[in-house]
Amino acid sequence: MNDNNDVYSIPARFRRVENLHILLWLLKDICWALDFHIMGMIMIIPTLTVAITITWQTRKLIAELLHNLAVVLWITANCLWMTGEFYGWDEGAWGARHLALIPFGMGLCILVYYYFFLGHKKSFRKKMILKAGELAREEKI
Repeated sequence: MNDNNDVYSIPARFRRVENLHILLWLLKDICWALDFHIMGMIMIIPTLTVAITITWQTRKLIAELLHNLAVVLWITANCLWMTGEFYGWDEGAWGARHLALIPFGMGLCILVYYYFFLGHKKSFRKKMILKAGELAREEKI
């Protein structure tokens, strides 16, 4: 199996949900940037819900699962930080901005684990390609 020619694909329904997620995340962050407190807080719910849904959908593909878990943690940190800024809870050593470092750090640890212990292994990459192909075939049935 030549890594340069391998095709890694995920089912189309996963991709559609991921594209929706980008829209929701952008809307949430635009609300944050424009200081729209209520709409920004409301957008947390669909943004996190879709991120968790994506993570669940990709649970059989470890590479996708770990990256999507990191995204859920990133969005959680992002929402914590946004909430802190909206309501003045981001000041001091225990402010929301600093507390956001916990989920940011957890996401980073997940990705460090992936890239140092899994992602560089050819056998792991081959396994993920085979599993992705299997899931794509199931999607067509």
